[in-house]
Amino acid sequence: MNDGDLTSLLITAQLASITTIILALIGTPLAWWLARTSNPIRVLVEPIVALPIVLPPTVLGFYFLMAFSPDNFLGNLWILLTGSPLAFTFSALVIGSVFYSLPFYVQPLQVAFENVEQGLLDAAATLGASNLDSFFSVIVPLSRRGFVVAACLAFAHTVGEFGIVLMIGGNIPGETRVLSIALFDHVESLQYQNAHILAGGLMIFSFLLLSVVYSLNRKWQSR
Repeated sequence: MNDGDLTSLLITAQLASITTIILALIGTPLAWWLARTSNPIRVLVEPIVALPIVLPPTVLGFYFLMAFSPDNFLGNLWILLTGSPLAFTFSALVIGSVFYSLPFYVQPLQVAFENVEQGLLDAAATLGASNLDSFFSVIVPLSRRGFVVAACLAFAHTVGEFGIVLMIGGNIPGETRVLSIALFDHVESLQYQNAHILAGGLMIFSFLLLSVVYSLNRKWQSR
């Protein structure tokens, strides 16, 4: 692995970490709302959240570029706030990754929240616990499997992104070139030895991450 690939590894790890943290902040309340609400708007929100699962990443990347074009409101707002366009920056990678990995965080957590018995929350309320107290003392411990699975899937999915990060971030060494793009570059330039190293490393990482998730699931099920 050369210096450029090491830099791509660091960028990828940073991108996946930041994306997972942001998803934990915005995806957790969204998953709770979807699991508990009876609002009719849910029938629209759920498919929107799940859309990246079936939508080609290049489509999402294309509309992302259009939305944040300097000719549009969001693009002008970003330039006003930061002084530079959003496209082809690390910030663009983060925003795009958050949207593209959203269902991989929200859906497992939503299922975990739906499995929490309402009677336990009612019991906590009768003991004087506030909604926030009930969430952290009752819901979070009972949903820990969902949190672990959601975080692992979001992190791994961000690591494996290609189409959307290429569309909105380009291929800028040291800034937006993540591992998936570095792998593509090696294959395109017939550097198969370097490509094998990156591809093999990503396969091992994915296998180990899934092994941890399944092991934790078996451990929790045996309790």
